[in-house]
Amino acid sequence: MSVLVVGLSHKSAPVAMLERAAVSRDTLTKLLSDLACAEPVADVFVVSTCNRLEVYAEVDRFHAGVTAVCELLARHCGVPERELARHLYVYHQERAVSHLLAVACGLDSMVPGEEQILGQLRAVIKLAGQHGTIGRTLGDLGRVALRAGKRVRAETGITRAGTSLLSLAAELASPSLGGTGLADRDVLVVGAGAMSALAVTMAARHGAASIVVANRTRERAERIAAKSAVAATRVAELADLPAALTEADAVVCCTGAAGPVLTVDMIAEALASRPAARGPLVLLDLAMPRDVEPAVAGLPGVVVISMDTLREHPTAAAAADIAAAWAILQAELAAYRSATDATRVAPVVVALRAKAAGVVDAELTRLAGRLAGDGISGRTLDETARTVRRVVDKLLHAPTVRIKELAASSGAEQYAAALRDLFDLDPRAVEAVTGAAAVQRNPI
Repeated sequence: MSVLVVGLSHKSAPVAMLERAAVSRDTLTKLLSDLACAEPVADVFVVSTCNRLEVYAEVDRFHAGVTAVCELLARHCGVPERELARHLYVYHQERAVSHLLAVACGLDSMVPGEEQILGQLRAVIKLAGQHGTIGRTLGDLGRVALRAGKRVRAETGITRAGTSLLSLAAELASPSLGGTGLADRDVLVVGAGAMSALAVTMAARHGAASIVVANRTRERAERIAAKSAVAATRVAELADLPAALTEADAVVCCTGAAGPVLTVDMIAEALASRPAARGPLVLLDLAMPRDVEPAVAGLPGVVVISMDTLREHPTAAAAADIAAAWAILQAELAAYRSATDATRVAPVVVALRAKAAGVVDAELTRLAGRLAGDGISGRTLDETARTVRRVVDKLLHAPTVRIKELAASSGAEQYAAALRDLFDLDPRAVEAVTGAAAVQRNPI
């Protein structure tokens, strides 16, 4: 078994392709299910954000695994496989592990150190667990990645460059809003997901005069609005968007809709009823696929900040913070590698200790039988047993430690085989340990 990642991101594909490849929550669930049923795949989870779509899988054959993942990605994205393949990257084993850690640490993000990716990664791993598509290997790897991401944010200053795409978009919008950003502005947030909740929080923190949350489901909009510290906060339904647009200075769009939510006709209607003195209507489109119809950008009196805009204005983190983040990533990668290497020889070590324990128990039983008529006290027999077990443990300590150290070398299997031969270990005992670990890793 080996770890494989197949995906595309803002680094490998244009925004138009990322938009076409975006998957909805329902599609993501179906994709997970089909990937888990693919013959080469043992377990899997999928990272789907506005800037990336990546499949992480444990496979038993590399080429068959890549083929299966590519076919299923193309099928569920609705993009022809040949066209999609031009933008896909494939990483295997340690390179795949390193990539996931870089994603979790925000080192592969459009905004270095962005905080949202960590929550998004946690959510997709949880989703895979709920659908039974993730086992011990990817589960352990996910925990390592999340730990690395937390360490980077706690131990470095990488987030000083900008905490999210949302904050970068707000920064780019500021000149169009009079140079004061969202302060004293009327903000409309379209959508009620995690990004929308962040938008409401950011607008409140920046001193927005009012906040309106519009969503298809009113209850979700109300939950988000309730968390706002701005007194003038209310909710609206999508049917009320034209009126809400008329009263807005800045609009943050981040729904999960399959097509545009804000059309040319809708914006044109809002502009016709909107006082010119309010200045331009600023639209921050952070959805994928996009919420704002592309032709809206051509309307007079409108400023659209989209994923294309953000891509042209990357935020650079300090070199020292980037270096510190990479150092943490490398330390976590080394620890993961050591732990993985140790598991490769663990069945042999367990079988060795089990055989030694069996020999000790048999000999102690024989000794107790021979001394039964000699009046030896139970306390003496117990102390003898403890002494014998200590001696055996000390004798086995050095080879146990050494085989774990050697597991990191390219000849790990040869060392394990030598240990099996030297101590005449029953291959069935080693296989039994391996099988028990597999059952524990993927419980029915």
